[in-house]
Amino acid sequence: MNLSIRAISAICGVFLGCCSGVVFLELLVKLDPGAGNLITGAQFAFIALEGFIFTSKFGLAQRVISLRDYALLVAMFFLTSVCNNYVFKFKVPMTLHMIIRGGSLISNMCLCTLILKRSYRLSQYISVLMISVGIFVCTYFSSPDLVGKMENLDSGAEADTFWWLLGVALLVLALFVSSYMGITQELLYRRHGKCAREALYYTHLLPLPAFLLMHDDIRTHWLLAFTGESYQLPLLGVAVPLILLYLLGNVLAQHLCISSVYTLTTECSSLTVTLILTLRKFISLVFSIVYFRNPFTWWHWLGTALVFVGTLMFANVIRVPK
Repeated sequence: MNLSIRAISAICGVFLGCCSGVVFLELLVKLDPGAGNLITGAQFAFIALEGFIFTSKFGLAQRVISLRDYALLVAMFFLTSVCNNYVFKFKVPMTLHMIIRGGSLISNMCLCTLILKRSYRLSQYISVLMISVGIFVCTYFSSPDLVGKMENLDSGAEADTFWWLLGVALLVLALFVSSYMGITQELLYRRHGKCAREALYYTHLLPLPAFLLMHDDIRTHWLLAFTGESYQLPLLGVAVPLILLYLLGNVLAQHLCISSVYTLTTECSSLTVTLILTLRKFISLVFSIVYFRNPFTWWHWLGTALVFVGTLMFANVIRVPK
């Protein structure tokens, strides 16, 4: 798997931006579990504003890809972003959230096989399965309370179970929509050339009016941020709501993350991009285990070994005999 300098720098941006973004997201969700729409709206608004200034040149730059081609991308990207952030309202634990999203390699390979009629080496099929299982094992055994939450759902009210299942269904839907979006991007770049910055800008600009439908929810959680804990900024001596600081950190990290992902989509196939994003999720998980000093059991060693060996097999470093 030969990677260009541009691809390598994008990979670094993915790991730095996405991993730090997850940290800020967890901090935000702990303070306000219902702030999903506020978080998503802030991310879209910031990236659209930055793109309007530096990519669109205040609307003066010539567009490479037509708006018609962007329409499907925008719909899919908006749907996945809202679903992934909104499911926390349905009492879906963060761990289960990560487990389901960790299946992106399998969903991407399935869609590439069905839509693009691609065939893969036996080692790639095995590696994708190993990585997915490894992430599942590490994630599941990093959350001792997940089983308890599942049992509580079984013994709880039917209404709670319904909403929990709805949240899981939304995550699965977002998983496959995201995979299809990656394939669509690959086909667009193949036709029009590398225009990652433009795609990033328009996929965040065009959905902005849709957030007007969530105006009340966004406004509620924005005002709620000012009633919570504050943080005294050093030197300035100004008290700022802690949620807003975390939100700013998440938005900046998300910008680095998603812009790097878009750059990566112009350099690699959708499956390779998905592999890199999946490894990023795994590293985030291992980091959280170490950072919060959670026990690293033999299950974690097993999961880590599966991911490590699976990655080497995917890169063709370890070859499977025919």
